[in-house]
Amino acid sequence: MTEEQPAKTPETKPIAKSPAPAKPRTLKSVTTLAVDVGGTGIKAAALDDKGKMITERQKIKTPRNATPKKVIAIIAELARMAGAFDRVSVGFPGVIKNGVVYTAPNLGKGWNNFPLETALKKKLKRPVRIANDADVQGLGCVTGHGDELVITLGTGFGSVLFVDGHRIHLELGHHPFRNGKTYEDELGNRAFVKKGKKKWNKHLREAIDEMAKTFNYDRLYLGGGNAATINFKLPSNVKVVSNTEGLLGGIKLWQADPVAKK
Repeated sequence: MTEEQPAKTPETKPIAKSPAPAKPRTLKSVTTLAVDVGGTGIKAAALDDKGKMITERQKIKTPRNATPKKVIAIIAELARMAGAFDRVSVGFPGVIKNGVVYTAPNLGKGWNNFPLETALKKKLKRPVRIANDADVQGLGCVTGHGDELVITLGTGFGSVLFVDGHRIHLELGHHPFRNGKTYEDELGNRAFVKKGKKKWNKHLREAIDEMAKTFNYDRLYLGGGNAATINFKLPSNVKVVSNTEGLLGGIKLWQADPVAKK
């Protein structure tokens, strides 16, 4: 009689452990150096990737006869003061197309057809995008709904129209306004100094009425240094916006859909 062999227990293999979930990759925050070139001062600050200012705003006075060489040197100095950054946005007081300056009436000589974007890329060794300064200010404050007109009341008279968030640059400052004079003649800083605050405000009130008829805007935003001196009650669809929008709007030059619907 054969002795019965004990049944073999099936060999158990160790259970393979699931690999630990990969840690999400932390994306490097992109820092933008935002520059606002004005007729009296050139300002800059570093912004995080959400457009929040992460350095103090620095300002250097715009020199007399502000030639390309002088302005580029000041921007380079502001860049040094700001520290590390990955890219650059510039708001510039003139007509800009594809990074080339066509006019800069409130600066010095040498700007006509000047390739400012290329020159700054070479100087700062970073990607650069440039737009008119009023356009950049508008990018920082408009809602993206309806017809929104942005005016800057500084050394000159800047203007841009947004239609449902689509930007249309204007040169309204050189358009006839009253008695054969342009908007810039009557509302630029020279007019403010020459005619005084009272008359300047009177002309601005007339201009607001005129622009309402011309553009039928839903909202009008008034920026620039002299907007702080407005002394009359504005219509309900007109508001004064901070000059810092001229820097904060710089981040929008790098976004695919620059005007978020609020």
